[in-house]
Amino acid sequence: MRTAVVRVDIDPAGELTPDQLADGMAVLKEFAAAADMDVLDVDLAAMPPRRRQVQLLVAGGEPESVLSLCARAFGTVPQLGVVTYVSRGTDDDAHGVLARFGIAGDVARDPGSEGFDIVTVTLSKVDLERIPESRIHTALEASLNCEVHIRTV
Repeated sequence: MRTAVVRVDIDPAGELTPDQLADGMAVLKEFAAAADMDVLDVDLAAMPPRRRQVQLLVAGGEPESVLSLCARAFGTVPQLGVVTYVSRGTDDDAHGVLARFGIAGDVARDPGSEGFDIVTVTLSKVDLERIPESRIHTALEASLNCEVHIRTV
């Protein structure tokens, strides 16, 4: 299962006091735990007023669901920041990379002669007309940390 690292600017206006930030963080941790999410510890009061971001780990869920939790916890109108993904080198990670490009493909994993996996990803030629193969290949290798072969059909 893929894990998203969701960054949210919880105080875009920079108006919350240190006490409000601490209270909001405590509430957010409760909400996140109930929603099976994790909040990374951060000292929001030490951050520049217009750059106060929390990071939540969301396993297999929709990163956008985090916004409502933050809004309720801090009483602000939060803004979604950058969303990245923790990669464990699994086939789910490969499918997730493809999904972010808006494509789907078959993923096959075989042990290589030197003990490292070789992943073969089968993609449609039509999809490769829209997205350069090199971009997909690079993203897959970075996510899987293994040799990747792309086959087209």
